[in-house]
Amino acid sequence: MNSPVWFMVAGALFISVALASSFIARAPLTPAILYLGIGALLGPWGTRLILADPVEHASVLERLTEVAVIVSLFTAGLKLRIPLTDARWLLTLRLAVVSMTVTVLLVAGVVVLALGVPWGVGLVVGAILAPTDPVLASDVQVAHPFDQNRLRFGLTGEASLNDGTAFPFLLLGLGLLGHHELGAGLWHWIAVDVLWASAAGLGIGGLMGTAIGTLVLYLRRRHREAIGLDDFLALGLIAMAYGLAVACHAYGFLSVFAAGLALRRVERVSSERDRLSVRRVRALANTSNEEAAVDEVIAPAFMAQALLSFNEQLERVGEVAIVVLVGAMLNSAGLWTSAWLAWILLVLIRPVSVAVGLAGSDSTVRERALMAWFGIRGIGSMYYLMFALTHGVSAADAPVVVQLTLATVASSIVIHGITVTPLMKRWGGEPVATAARALRS
Repeated sequence: MNSPVWFMVAGALFISVALASSFIARAPLTPAILYLGIGALLGPWGTRLILADPVEHASVLERLTEVAVIVSLFTAGLKLRIPLTDARWLLTLRLAVVSMTVTVLLVAGVVVLALGVPWGVGLVVGAILAPTDPVLASDVQVAHPFDQNRLRFGLTGEASLNDGTAFPFLLLGLGLLGHHELGAGLWHWIAVDVLWASAAGLGIGGLMGTAIGTLVLYLRRRHREAIGLDDFLALGLIAMAYGLAVACHAYGFLSVFAAGLALRRVERVSSERDRLSVRRVRALANTSNEEAAVDEVIAPAFMAQALLSFNEQLERVGEVAIVVLVGAMLNSAGLWTSAWLAWILLVLIRPVSVAVGLAGSDSTVRERALMAWFGIRGIGSMYYLMFALTHGVSAADAPVVVQLTLATVASSIVIHGITVTPLMKRWGGEPVATAARALRS
């Protein structure tokens, strides 16, 4: 497609989404299903206006999906206002570490046994499909920073953390294929790729978010400076946290998420110090006048809400763009024959991994059942796929990895998109739309 057509298609798409936003919000299906269908119509199955080849265009798609993921992770961090000492974080860690590890190993084993590929390829596929998605899981995420629902908190935290915790397994798979240094006895992989990269990523992001948030509030409240352009502040913090972590051979995804968490912690600690009630903070967060940005009491809530609002807009743009591209990349040749792994992952492996991860926890049977079902795969998996294609997956193995990933992501978007609204309304507690309205009350 030439440039003018690209611009016209993109413009028509975004305008259509904007005009149909009310209908999309009322629809019993998630918006991602509509975006996937639009992509399929624009791709090989329809008008062929978008012909995106995941292998040929892997480098460009890697950058696009990378940006979409880091924006969504920063947004998720800003939404999670619950202190790190709260027991709900332990549940989230068990899902993001234990359940994710079990998922990688089970998917890898199934792929190796079914297709006869090397364990390196199996681990690559397992790592690609293990992370749940913080973007497409919006209907099961926390609706706002004051959402106390444990189910939604657990799924949001899991989707944010396992985009980083799955990375060591991707590197392990690439290492077994000869494309990454593992060290004798896996010492390099354990010491650097598992321990250092994870801890440093969280530490760098936490320090960056705390430092920038504290500095901005100091300048605003003491000197009435650094007012406005909160969108630049958000983009700058995301880029700095991600870039610095990657430069230090740490996981940028974990760093960006930690930066969002730290910035939200600055607001929460300040609000608690000033003895503000949650209802009062909600009201202050929706204040839109410039004086609020420099007020001694209001400034933290104003800053946090301004950054969150901007990032949520970016997140929506990323969701539309990437899911449409996923739809455009779907190819009937091999797609249906690759969907078998999606069913095994969603119906068997995900429930088993959640059961193992939450064994002995205080989560209820209903919570475990819903967490087992809502292991939504999406943009995070697409980034991992493009990373694998640009970092060593051979031309012989690439078609299998691509088809398994696309079939699983597309299946997840459709299956979860159909079931999320009725299940969350019936068994998941307060519906997301209702919870979102609570922020404005």
